[in-house]
Amino acid sequence: MRTSECVGCTRFPCTDVKHDCYIVPDVAVNPDDVSIVMISEAAPADRRDYYYAPGESLFQQTTVQAFHDAGANVSSIQNILGLGVYLTTAVKCGKTGYGIATSTVHECSLILEQELALFPKARVLMLMGDVAIKALNAIARRAGEGRVIPAGSTYKIRGPAYTFRGIRAFPSYLQAGPSFFIEKSKRRMIAEDIAAALALIA
Repeated sequence: MRTSECVGCTRFPCTDVKHDCYIVPDVAVNPDDVSIVMISEAAPADRRDYYYAPGESLFQQTTVQAFHDAGANVSSIQNILGLGVYLTTAVKCGKTGYGIATSTVHECSLILEQELALFPKARVLMLMGDVAIKALNAIARRAGEGRVIPAGSTYKIRGPAYTFRGIRAFPSYLQAGPSFFIEKSKRRMIAEDIAAALALIA
């Protein structure tokens, strides 16, 4: 299965993102093999930096390093896929500034909801950053389920076990992009969260 053949945006109503950066994962994956869905923020400004781009893309470099920090023996996105981890973004277009409008996150959460439904055996959702957290909460609220992750700074809410329709949800920090190399305390917490998620599916 290729996600890009199953879900996507046709209207492109959002005005605060770069539509020419739009991308949905186009990697071949067996849905039954996916135990963890890792959701980061938005598509990169350059498609060559995306998770599944050929070569050593930026998203691949930082994500592989995050898994290394967590004790996983991986050297590529394919290795991470081999662990049962599928990688995607909450927003499928690129950012135009630092933040993303709530309305855009909610709009794109419609796609993310369809995307998550493709992986019925997923046991863990890794929410890498505020945008991913906001997107999952939007999906839950739309179904009348209430927010999955409470409001508050991520470092304060990381402890408890949150669930979404029986799936464990980890609020964490963004691992995709250049900021990963800057903030060492967040990098440590990302590693802890990935290690905990991998332990759950071991």
